[in-house]
Amino acid sequence: MSDSDLCAYVDGRLDGDRLAAVEAGLQADQALRGRAQDWRAQTEALRCLYDPILDEPIPQRLLLAAAGEADRRPRPANTWRWAAAVAWLALGGVIGYGSRVYQVAADPVMQHANLPRQAAIAHAVYVPEVRHPVEVGAEQQAHLTGWLSKRLGTAVTAPQLETEGYRLMGGRLLPSDAGPGAQFMYQDEGGQRLTLYLNHDRSDTGDTAFRYAEEQGIGVFYWVDGGTGYALSANLPRDRLLAIANRVYQQLNP
Repeated sequence: MSDSDLCAYVDGRLDGDRLAAVEAGLQADQALRGRAQDWRAQTEALRCLYDPILDEPIPQRLLLAAAGEADRRPRPANTWRWAAAVAWLALGGVIGYGSRVYQVAADPVMQHANLPRQAAIAHAVYVPEVRHPVEVGAEQQAHLTGWLSKRLGTAVTAPQLETEGYRLMGGRLLPSDAGPGAQFMYQDEGGQRLTLYLNHDRSDTGDTAFRYAEEQGIGVFYWVDGGTGYALSANLPRDRLLAIANRVYQQLNP
């Protein structure tokens, strides 16, 4: 597999037989799979940093230059010195940005860069369900956690959140970037639901602190612990969701 193939795969530019061949190669080669994850993490980091610039107004001086109306008079010496200073600052920013991208890509949570989005999507899909919100109910909790542990390749526990006003409804098996994923669903007396989504990457043993994201109005607190990514999702105020996330973390790390 060439670098161009891998780059095209990370950018989502492959399809058909070539996509199937690359996916098969990644499945068989753990090092190559980790490399693809690193490249995808860098891509996500670049998007996070530069996507907001797309919405910024174009500077007036560039509009004037494009229209051929820029002032073409000789610039005084102090103007050129100012321009040189700006250029050096820009160069420093590029160098600093390169370091920042490396740090972001090396951050274990970037190995789970899509974790909050996947969790929010799963939350949005299954929370409205009336008849089938979960695949296995809480009355079969031992079977549920045993089954999910086997599929994810790591011990899976369903935290108990009664002290926070939420009871376990059950859970289900879901896909994730790292392979099989899982979702536990909880509900309070008023019918408000929250979900805990998780996946496990055997090649990643790093830990991270809590991070917060918001996807289409759904708040998500997520973190990585020993290679397992956790994402708690709900339509709740941030401080309330953080308190519940802390409770989950304490139970998983007694």
